[in-house]
Amino acid sequence: MVGEQIRAGAERAAEANGATLTFEDDRCDAEGGAAAAQRLVEAKVDVVIGFVCTEAIEAAMPLFKDASIPVITIGVRTDSLTDRREKTGWPVFRLAPRGDSESIAVAAILTRLWKDELFAVVDDGTIYGRELAEGFRAAAEQAGLKPVFVDTFRPQLENQVALVGRLRKAGATHVFVGGDGEDIAVMSRDAASLGAGITFAGGETLRVADRTVLPEAGTLMIAPPEWTSVAARDVISAFEADKQTTDGYTLPAYAAVEIASAAASAAASDGKPLVDALAGRDFDTVLGKLRFDAKGDLTENPFRLFRFDGTTFVPLETE
Repeated sequence: MVGEQIRAGAERAAEANGATLTFEDDRCDAEGGAAAAQRLVEAKVDVVIGFVCTEAIEAAMPLFKDASIPVITIGVRTDSLTDRREKTGWPVFRLAPRGDSESIAVAAILTRLWKDELFAVVDDGTIYGRELAEGFRAAAEQAGLKPVFVDTFRPQLENQVALVGRLRKAGATHVFVGGDGEDIAVMSRDAASLGAGITFAGGETLRVADRTVLPEAGTLMIAPPEWTSVAARDVISAFEADKQTTDGYTLPAYAAVEIASAAASAAASDGKPLVDALAGRDFDTVLGKLRFDAKGDLTENPFRLFRFDGTTFVPLETE
């Protein structure tokens, strides 16, 4: 499924940009990544796009480095992939958010938004939930803000009435939840039914549409944006006209081909290696204007603030 999404996006972008594609399957493991890399090196490709699995790309990068072939990954979030660039010399560029992007955005947005609010921080005890909640709590305390309530809750319960009761007793009017979107939705529902007057906020797990309970209107989400630019709508319309979807990695793969094509043209024009043309340059893509920093990460954190209006999450300005 993921491979089909990448292929669909890349093929359509290649048609629009006059690019030639070669496909290999990395099988999402180290052995497959190394084997795919070897075949692509032998094929003498100019640039590689794809990779959503850490094990596969880490096994592949030494071969691409030796062959001076840059890689644009559309799905690997592991921080160390680019953090170790000075040590590894890997020519890797990341279209996906970094692993710490969500935590950084939560901390920055909510400490600003809730500076005058009585807020609480709870998590579900998972590594993901605890790290997200602790990141916000630590940032808040650094900013001189202290939560009125901090706790770990039991996830996947049919109701969270007891937790809501403790939050209300503590005086919390706003609650950040490090955990699953379904749990956040249950909390917001129970708080509304009890008239607790609590606004809940969570991370990108709230975007999952396939849930039995919807969050209450007013629930906040920090997540990457959906693609609504004119360019994105045009591409999505073209897919829909052919009865194809743009789920998952389809549009990121499209953007990666756009970037690779533009960088290749710039490198040829400037007489410089393609890897040099990928860094420190703005690229107009279906996902908007993008730029990579010296490590290969996006220069701008893609996570934004959204509010649920009862039907969908609507983007909000936070300044």
